[in-house]
Amino acid sequence: MGKFIYEGSVKSEIEDRALTHLQLVITAKLRRAEPFPFSWREDTSVGGGRTTVWMQPGSSLVFKYFGSRQPSINRAWIEALAFTANSPGGLYLVPEPLEGAAPPNGSGEVGTAPPA
Repeated sequence: MGKFIYEGSVKSEIEDRALTHLQLVITAKLRRAEPFPFSWREDTSVGGGRTTVWMQPGSSLVFKYFGSRQPSINRAWIEALAFTANSPGGLYLVPEPLEGAAPPNGSGEVGTAPPA
């Protein structure tokens, strides 16, 4: 279980495989100077609810992994995450699609709904 740390104080545990895919999408957007919101549901062990942070090129981000090996990359998952990151609601974790799955369409029916 990896950790995503934002601005040194906001922390969330995310499985290493998912964190790797999120890192690829986040860094691609920030390299292009495209700010966006990133939301996730909090575990009930830390009070539940959800957190949204504003991601921008100057943000201090740490991606801390438990494992030492980088997982294989699922291009379909990268595309699904990028689709959410480019939407008005911003980036949120969607379930991993099967490798080679059709890319998201504009219908908004990709993965799960953004955190409520």
